[in-house]
Amino acid sequence: MNRQELFGIVQEMKPANLSLYYPDGESDVFWKQALLSETLKEDISEIREEAQRLDSQPISELTDTLFSIFARTGSRLEYERVYFERRRRLNTYVFMTLLEPDNVRLLENLENILWSICEEYTWCLPAHLPADHNTENIDQFIDLFSSETAFTLAEISLLLGERLPLLLRSRIRHEVEKRIFRPFIECGPYEWETARHNWAAVCAGSIGAAALLMLDDPAALTNILLKTERSMSYYLEGFGDDGACLEGLSYWNYGFGYFTYYSDLLRVRSEGRVDWFATDKVRSIAQFQQKIFIGGNFVANFSDSEPRIHIHMGLSHYLADTYPEVECPPPVLRTPYAKDHCSRWAPAFRNLIWRRTGDEKQDQDWGAASYYLPDAGWLVSRYQSGGSSFGFAAKGGHNAEPHNHNDLGQFILSGGGEIYAADLGCGEYTAEYFGAGRYQYDCNGSQGHSVPIIGGQYQLAGRKHSATVLYASAAVEKDELKLELSQAYEVEELQSLIRSMVWYKGQHPRLELMDEYQYNGKSVSWTERFVTWRRPKMLRSGVVLLPGTGVGGVELTYDVQIVEPEITAREYRDHFGRDTVWHTLDFHAIQPGSEGKLVFTFQFI
Repeated sequence: MNRQELFGIVQEMKPANLSLYYPDGESDVFWKQALLSETLKEDISEIREEAQRLDSQPISELTDTLFSIFARTGSRLEYERVYFERRRRLNTYVFMTLLEPDNVRLLENLENILWSICEEYTWCLPAHLPADHNTENIDQFIDLFSSETAFTLAEISLLLGERLPLLLRSRIRHEVEKRIFRPFIECGPYEWETARHNWAAVCAGSIGAAALLMLDDPAALTNILLKTERSMSYYLEGFGDDGACLEGLSYWNYGFGYFTYYSDLLRVRSEGRVDWFATDKVRSIAQFQQKIFIGGNFVANFSDSEPRIHIHMGLSHYLADTYPEVECPPPVLRTPYAKDHCSRWAPAFRNLIWRRTGDEKQDQDWGAASYYLPDAGWLVSRYQSGGSSFGFAAKGGHNAEPHNHNDLGQFILSGGGEIYAADLGCGEYTAEYFGAGRYQYDCNGSQGHSVPIIGGQYQLAGRKHSATVLYASAAVEKDELKLELSQAYEVEELQSLIRSMVWYKGQHPRLELMDEYQYNGKSVSWTERFVTWRRPKMLRSGVVLLPGTGVGGVELTYDVQIVEPEITAREYRDHFGRDTVWHTLDFHAIQPGSEGKLVFTFQFI
């Protein structure tokens, strides 16, 4: 769409008012009904609990000491905990003000945190700023959280309207203009504008949404929307036709969430003349969430994703209302209000206003299903037997994916509420985590994945280090994935490495894994590594037990003539900076030859 066409649409847009959010624009009616809603009862109770906690605490300060920690040590958590606590305070007092419109104290608390956020040195995180920034150029930088803050303040200003003092509303408009709108037009282009991952959707989507809510000048709004629409096209290019988010479900929630929030406002204001939801790729991406769960709240957490995910119910219900192919998730997977450690306003608000009431599915789990996602090279399966859920997921792909891990051939195995073959997911974000030392972190390097170690060598990063899918099938009785993995390594003598995985879905499911390799010349040492949260136990010769909680578990059988096992307890720092124990179960080839076949069976008991 060119500028002239978009300008014509902008000139005829419906007004930005409360009808964007509430039927007939009746805010008071919605919040009175929300107080009586059984569907929203838990959400509102959690918001009230958070307000009670905050009532006894002053506004936390973003001090110079906190700001400088990242530059000195590379640690992000200290500053970000306070930054996100301030956003949690903002969200909570907005909701409480909407729920209790006559409470003057709540409104005063809201005004104070709004003013305090307007006073922040920068809305960016220190980790996202260049090292040579200074006071004079600080407002030239736009990151995920500065963009989100602009969207948040613009939306809150519209929602509260004249209940906020004119001076405060003017200050909000001034800060959003100075920190976001003006640099977006005058100081770019920014690297994220052409990114094919979550940054394009979150940054551009937040800026476009803020502009749709705040700008009255059609020319200025057109200028921003033109750039925003271009970034959204780039974001969608990061997906194949299978709709898989290579960054994992956490970043689907994030990136595709902000894509949806922006696209909804644009569709409504343009009265359907600009409608991203009409495209086939967006329809496909919208179905990704239901395809990635492997049982309970466990997901195939490849890349920087957590093993357990809670769902944004508002986003999920909006997409289900938009597309008949999208399944409503089980209510038990609802994200509690305080669960989002980043305290993002946009999903928290839409978890309330977009929630279906009265007709939610009451199932406690997703139904059994298997999916092969060909563009991603992922196989994901969930299966139910004897009242328990079982899951299997495996991946091909390449080692230059967004939030990449060197993990070609990685697999995950779950059952009965436990993960047996694990993916560590995302570690603590630090400067080095996204720097030259990224793959020294066990959660990112192949040493922390269930893939072979060849001649002491791990997989390497880069687009050329890729897997070839030789065969894939998602069927009723069994699922299969067969991969050629030799390109994942730089081992000159290695001619081929074929990993075959067959997931049999019987009464007691089992996974059969076979690695076949060939060398051209002298063979090297070979170790099959399996990663687990469980503490492995040598049960008997040829059998290792991955114990379940209480009883049961998985028996891993192997050929004692070919490999010998080694069990090691290890530790890494998870995404929240917690020291977390995990285990490697290594099987060392006793006499590796010029060719070999290694077979392992994971049998649920």
